Amino acid sequence: MRLPALSLRRFLWSTIVLSLLCWVQPAAHAQGLTPQQGNTANEAAWEARQQHEMAKQQNLKRETDLRKDTEKLLQLATELKQYVDKTNEHTLSVEVIKKAEEIEKLAHSVKEKMKGP
Repeated sequence: MRLPALSLRRFLWSTIVLSLLCWVQPAAHAQGLTPQQGNTANEAAWEARQQHEMAKQQNLKRETDLRKDTEKLLQLATELKQYVDKTNEHTLSVEVIKKAEEIEKLAHSVKEKMKGP
């Protein structure tokens, strides 16, 4: 008896799929996992990788922000020194006070970022 080509293909694909299922199922049982638990374990691993990647991206952003803030601190400190050099012992410029306050706020921000989340 000869099977039509379409039926033969279906038969072959069915055989392949069944053999794969028979091969995968014992592997899950060997690990003590049911098919649903296997998916849960895969999902947990995927979530862990995603969280790791997110933490990595956050650390890179924090590092970039720290670099920008420290460059700004250096610039402000240089400006403050120039303002102080222009004043004498009897005058205190409002610009000097504002610049010092700005430096203080930025330094506090940098300190908090360095501590991390």
